[in-house]
Amino acid sequence: MAIPVAYNFRNLIVRKTTSIMTALGIGLTVAVLLAILAMVNGLRTSLEATGNPLNILVLRKGSDSELVSNFARTVFQDLKFKDGIAKNEKGEQMASLETISIINLPSLEQPDGINITLRGLDPIGISMRDGIKITAGRWFQPGRREVVVGRHIASQNPAAALGKKIRFGKGEWDVVGVMDAGKGASNSEIFADLNQVGSDFNRLEVASSALVRASDIITLDALVKGLNDDQRLNVGAKPEKEYYAAQTKTALPIQIIGMFIAAVMAVGSSFAAMNTMYAAVARRSREIGTLRILGFSQASILFSFFLESLMLSVVGGVLGCLLVLPLNGLTTGMLSFSTFSVINFDFTISPGIMLAGIGFAAFMGALGGLFPARMAAKKEILTALREI
Repeated sequence: MAIPVAYNFRNLIVRKTTSIMTALGIGLTVAVLLAILAMVNGLRTSLEATGNPLNILVLRKGSDSELVSNFARTVFQDLKFKDGIAKNEKGEQMASLETISIINLPSLEQPDGINITLRGLDPIGISMRDGIKITAGRWFQPGRREVVVGRHIASQNPAAALGKKIRFGKGEWDVVGVMDAGKGASNSEIFADLNQVGSDFNRLEVASSALVRASDIITLDALVKGLNDDQRLNVGAKPEKEYYAAQTKTALPIQIIGMFIAAVMAVGSSFAAMNTMYAAVARRSREIGTLRILGFSQASILFSFFLESLMLSVVGGVLGCLLVLPLNGLTTGMLSFSTFSVINFDFTISPGIMLAGIGFAAFMGALGGLFPARMAAKKEILTALREI
């Protein structure tokens, strides 16, 4: 015969002070874990949203990022006419030569400045980035010292607001537009004319990378292989999506540290739940004896106390989800180990992350409630009735 669940609810309510404190401890542990997961998920979402499935990023062979790649313009002139590269409606090859540099701009949180990615490119490179649109101002004009900034930069760096002038390279540049790349990483970049950037940074003969678009998904793999195997070009090519997905390793150290902190806190929360349940068993010895006299089996009592611990932990898990929900959509930044510049992204708390948090809380409750429940189930009837 099973003990009614209402019995467990009543006991949690009667011991409301200890129940609340234990649930709060579990909730704080879950909140720490969810904050880390939301940060990693936000970065991953931002990077996965960047790029087109047909785009291929071409770097100098042996380079693992655009920042350390030196790409000769003469090589670009050879590769842009490779078979399998798509053409736009004007009949132009969809291939963009691009230069990456790092500039320093003051931000709201770092008055001394943060590293920001400056991307020099031609208009065709902009057209190859699907989903990017101008939300204020206009696109830069080729041949002019003008820049367009991502929306995260415009909001976090007052010096880069629309209509301002920012100084880098050999002089001042006009901020003529603000772009929105949705959840993409381009929100953390500044776009400018390729030749002007090359002139300012003395890189007229070399660039950083080339972005090309395959004519279709079937041609994609053949084009990547053809570029990698061409000894004349001496380049390394990979799908753009794959390149950005690899950058999620930036969040790995933070994820490891966060998991370690959550694990340490989980041990403490499990002991708190265990202490609460042990105290409950000690105070309710006569109840346990009475339940045995009424015909409830040891298995029923074990399950009842175990369920009570689970219920307490699940409440803590839900509380942890509520505590971390205000972070959803909050913008933060992280230094990329690939570009050594800041990538801004939004905390993203998905239903899956919240379920993981509640599951983590249930695990802590199960760990903390198993031994007290076992002790309660093994109490002898007469011994339990004699205990005060």
